[in-house]
Amino acid sequence: MPRQARRKSSTGIYHVMLRGVDKRAIFLDEQDNKKFIQHLKKSKVDGGFELYAYCLMTNHVHLLIKEHEEIGDSIKRIAVRYAAWHRKKYDRTGHLFQNRYLSEPVESDSYLMTVLRYIIQNPVKAGIVGKPEEYLWSCFNQYVKAYRGEKTIVDPGVITDLFNTFDDFYRHVSSSNDDKCIDYDSRMKYNDDTLKDIIMKKHDIKNLHKLSVKERGKVINTILLETDASVRQLSRVLEIDRSSVMRATKQHR
Repeated sequence: MPRQARRKSSTGIYHVMLRGVDKRAIFLDEQDNKKFIQHLKKSKVDGGFELYAYCLMTNHVHLLIKEHEEIGDSIKRIAVRYAAWHRKKYDRTGHLFQNRYLSEPVESDSYLMTVLRYIIQNPVKAGIVGKPEEYLWSCFNQYVKAYRGEKTIVDPGVITDLFNTFDDFYRHVSSSNDDKCIDYDSRMKYNDDTLKDIIMKKHDIKNLHKLSVKERGKVINTILLETDASVRQLSRVLEIDRSSVMRATKQHR
């Protein structure tokens, strides 16, 4: 089946998502996040695009960009530079990013505000932080600087013109919502050994075989919600049959 053509934005503004191949992590430590932002800044200068928002998550990146050159050229420049650095650092080969990035046009002020909030609230909705200002790797704190008149990574004018004060901006980006923008299931995919390690560390479990049925049910449902693990994989990792995994999911609905 041929790929669907990308929708062109009449405003030149796009919400873009770069994804790790097979949902794998693209940021493993703070240095990785800092390096991506460095490449983002350099690519912004080279490509001339305007950056309105960004958020770096473990296995994907959100960008809100206004193109000057073709948006695909800008995204390719960012991805190629960071991937080359990442491969060298970790002595890896192969692709880091999913080949085809996701994008959607942003063609009204109302949707611009929606996408801005969606991007800033990504780590909040993922349960990583409780408030937008607590996350280091989004554009939120860049807007704190912008409203103080300080220099920022982002090009704030288009966004700050939509809100009279920082308080108005904060109320909007921190408000409860059911925003739906680019549809992507970002739950991480792990091999069996890594998943077992995550289960034992996160739930402070010393011995998987000593879990009560109730405790095991909580673990199963948490892992199914937060990762891309399948019933089959959980049955292997927990060393129980698939019917037991299925019963646990039904009991905790």
